[in-house]
Amino acid sequence: MKQDMILILDLGSEENAMLAREIRALGVYTEIHPHDITLEELRKLPSVKGVILNGGKNRVVDGVEIDVRDEIYACGLPMIAADHKTNGKCPEIESFGACEKCRAKSLSEFVFDKCGCDKNWNMENFIADQIELIRNQVGDKKVLLALSGGVDSSVVAALLVKAIGKNLTCVHVNHGLLRKGEPEEVVRVFRDEMDANLVYVDAVDRFLDKLKGVDEPEQKRKIIGAEFIRVFEEEARKVDGIDFLAQGTIYPDIIESGTKTAKAVKAHHNVGGLPDDLQFELVEPLKMLFKDEVRACGDALGLPKGMVYRQPFPGPGLGVRCLGEITRDRLEAVRESDAILREEFAAAGLQGKVWQYFTLIPDTKSVGVRDNARSFEWPVVIRAVNTIDAMTAEIEEIPYELLKKITKRIITEVKGVNRVLYDLTPKPTGTIEWE
Repeated sequence: MKQDMILILDLGSEENAMLAREIRALGVYTEIHPHDITLEELRKLPSVKGVILNGGKNRVVDGVEIDVRDEIYACGLPMIAADHKTNGKCPEIESFGACEKCRAKSLSEFVFDKCGCDKNWNMENFIADQIELIRNQVGDKKVLLALSGGVDSSVVAALLVKAIGKNLTCVHVNHGLLRKGEPEEVVRVFRDEMDANLVYVDAVDRFLDKLKGVDEPEQKRKIIGAEFIRVFEEEARKVDGIDFLAQGTIYPDIIESGTKTAKAVKAHHNVGGLPDDLQFELVEPLKMLFKDEVRACGDALGLPKGMVYRQPFPGPGLGVRCLGEITRDRLEAVRESDAILREEFAAAGLQGKVWQYFTLIPDTKSVGVRDNARSFEWPVVIRAVNTIDAMTAEIEEIPYELLKKITKRIITEVKGVNRVLYDLTPKPTGTIEWE
């Protein structure tokens, strides 16, 4: 069923994502679009029932106050302004946002009373709509997906399997930078349980040889990304008749990569990072979902809980958690310490309650004592944060007894480690990852 939509037009607000989440929490779908959308582009969007003009401190661009096109003001849809500015174009447009209580009331009245929206934003309807859209886009042609085993790519894979079945080919590249047990789980879930077309590639030695001696973070990312594309392209050439490339792009990827009125926080490999001569048409069914919504989608699709609520994982994997030059012994120490942390968090009932937790090892050593003798070994840093949409993050306050237990296990069971540290930095100022 088609879901009613409220369209948010970005007029320089820094709270577009928050507003979108407020509306979705009411049970109504919403999308954020640029302020200069044309009437023709707006008409192509499905089931738009109303428009919010969301202005803010970034409304002045290059010395000029931006506004929507006159044709948008005259489109006949109900409108509301979030910053009390209409530039005289349409003075009857109401405003909201004076206080939290008034804001919630006026937003609800606008969405339901003025726009006449139904509460039909839910995962079952979203999945049904996406399956229809995917089938209309793809037809009987074939789709290729790089399946990392992370939440985003796994949900995309499950959605595409449901929509097009064997016309999807998943390629899982094990580059040696995955968490403990992940390659095996990807094979078990998608090949054995979901009967998906899955190509497994063991490229561990190939990646680690390329990364030998490289310690600069961006260079590591580029090497990992470039080598992944090479491996993926090699496998893609072995599959005949591929017309589409699927990606696990989600809404925060798009927002953090910058808009016409906001600077980029960081580049995302799947937003604007693809070559201009890409031979495939993109399929991105999750690009309008926030992270918690992606998980809800995975739940509704019947993916295993352990996969749906798996810790978010960066594209370069443990490569950005093995700081500096990646060596096999330190990489293995990161993998083992991370497995201990996840095991103990699960045993303590924190799995699913803490959004992301992981370990990292800097390229430095410190003096310690082991077996009554001097040791010179690495420290392990634990990071645990809570967030809703990954735009900001707060530190999780871990019980001290649990931290002591984790510390004892790591320094006892992980070779080459003699210290355990806890990172107390929120986002901002720190990003969630260190590299």
